[in-house]
Amino acid sequence: MDIDAFVAVHRPAWDRLEHLVSRRGKLSGAEVDELVDLYQRVSTHLSIVRSGRADALLVGRLSALVARARSAVTGAHTPAWRQLARFFTVSFPVVAYRARWWWLGATLAFLIVSWVMGAWIAGDPEVQAAIATDEEITQLVEHDFADYYSENPAASFASRVWVNNAWASMLMIISAIFMGLPVPYFLWTNAANVAVSGGLMASRGKLDIFFGLITPHGLLELTAVFLAAGVGMRLGWTVIDPGPRRRLEALAEQGRAVIAVALGLVVVLFVSGLIEALVTPSGLPTWARIAIGVVAEAVFLAYVVVFGRRALLARESGDMERAPDVAPTA
Repeated sequence: MDIDAFVAVHRPAWDRLEHLVSRRGKLSGAEVDELVDLYQRVSTHLSIVRSGRADALLVGRLSALVARARSAVTGAHTPAWRQLARFFTVSFPVVAYRARWWWLGATLAFLIVSWVMGAWIAGDPEVQAAIATDEEITQLVEHDFADYYSENPAASFASRVWVNNAWASMLMIISAIFMGLPVPYFLWTNAANVAVSGGLMASRGKLDIFFGLITPHGLLELTAVFLAAGVGMRLGWTVIDPGPRRRLEALAEQGRAVIAVALGLVVVLFVSGLIEALVTPSGLPTWARIAIGVVAEAVFLAYVVVFGRRALLARESGDMERAPDVAPTA
């Protein structure tokens, strides 16, 4: 093959392809069709040149041109920072917002159960005696409950709390595999634990200490648990009522939404763990510690409502942009 003649014949096509690639995003419909056609032709030219004894510079130029044209035709991958920004401004908040009634229901059920059970324990000495001896209750109320937050170094305590809370939330999410049926049991267990501690503290007139220690981190921590419970139950309900979509398609979309919540809660629980390790046992006045917890909770709820509602109005589902199980159908 006469390489000089080959270059002379096909150089105009290469130059034209380079021009179209440089104007990507500003092409008309006809120019897009031309771009695709030239990309295919120049790819063939590259194969022919590689099969012969062509100049390495020519092979390099055509390889780079074909790679740029392929990116223009197929679309470049979204930068990682943009995907991360989309996750925190669209995917996580819109999934949380869409499931808001589910985790609000979980919140109300938890509060009712824990409050009723706690009042029952606080007002009935026989129930208290069935839970622990008088000496054990005194030890819990006077020492153990408060010492729990300060007996370990802050860094190790924060990491342990983070892992424990993340595990509790993951159990809620994993239960989605079983249509969310185990979620009420997990909520009941957590409500019972809170009720026992609160009831025993109230029975000895220490309810102010109980709320002073549990409120700073508990608001955000329990909200994360309720959110995990809500999306888990919502996935289970999708099996029963998939809506206008096919059941498998609806399950796949909601399943990916559950994963988005799981990843987002890692950050939420990390913040909660920091508050529990650094703020709850600190020497700040009780009102200041509670205020920090309230502010953290308010910021999170505002974040979900503002970004979630905005994404919902933009008809975002929180699903990935190119879901693998969805294809155009007629």
